[in-house]
Amino acid sequence: MSSPGRTVTTALLALLGLVVCALPSHAATASAECLPVPSHILHRSVGYCAILPPGYAADKARRYPVLYLLHGLGENRQMLIQTGGLNLVENLWDAGRMGRFLIVTPDAGSSFYINSRNGRERYEDFFIQEFLPFIARRYRVRAGRRNLGIAGISMGGYGALHLAFTYTRLFGSVAAESAALIERIPSVTVDGSQPRAFRLMLGGAFGSPPSPAFWEQNSPLTLARTSRLAGMKIYFDCGAQDDYGFNQGARALDRILAGRGIPHEFHIYPGGHDWSYFGAHLPGLLEFESRAFGLDNISHP
Repeated sequence: MSSPGRTVTTALLALLGLVVCALPSHAATASAECLPVPSHILHRSVGYCAILPPGYAADKARRYPVLYLLHGLGENRQMLIQTGGLNLVENLWDAGRMGRFLIVTPDAGSSFYINSRNGRERYEDFFIQEFLPFIARRYRVRAGRRNLGIAGISMGGYGALHLAFTYTRLFGSVAAESAALIERIPSVTVDGSQPRAFRLMLGGAFGSPPSPAFWEQNSPLTLARTSRLAGMKIYFDCGAQDDYGFNQGARALDRILAGRGIPHEFHIYPGGHDWSYFGAHLPGLLEFESRAFGLDNISHP
């Protein structure tokens, strides 16, 4: 999965520096705020960061679509802010490559954005029942399915697909980079062992040791076979040399959706499972969401 934030920051900054330099230097001015949300479901506060588009503070009558951008394992709400991603977003706005919308990233630990098998970490319930309504109350966001998108990287890609395919009437679009898609996780053997890499990668959300049945129940691949996805805009990509083999899971998702005749955009690009890959293809993900919001004809004040 994606590496801890402190180990990826330098690499992503270097990569984003190359991307940003290729865009106009007169970047539009966005703003960001990071705040806590009290949660009765989780019995604690959960932090989040929101990137607000240029002009948000000045035009009090204007409302915006919102993209929930979910972080990967080992990262947090400041995934974009600490790594230079905010500069990339500003330059995409300034270059007219995407329309203006809010980007919100909540802290999720190693939850995979689901309700844990042991029932102690009801993150999915928190996200749907508390977090989304909180953001809708605090910010000037547009109502309606078309204006609500969800996306993520690695663990966050898994979470985005899981939530979008579960709450199909809520989200109008979903995008995932290098999503943690595995067709089948190894079962526990008769001696009680299971590959250590999978136990570490999946954390405790799926049980300890991880339960293949619980994984299957929550897997976006399972949900994609039966969910009513009509009208949902779907995008996902993965590196051909993904370190965890998630490219095979991405190909499986492509086959499932294609077999059902569900329109989607899917890419396999050269690269592994790291911020060099994520940063290179983040603009494409954001531009896809902009189009999904109906912001194809981009004009700003």
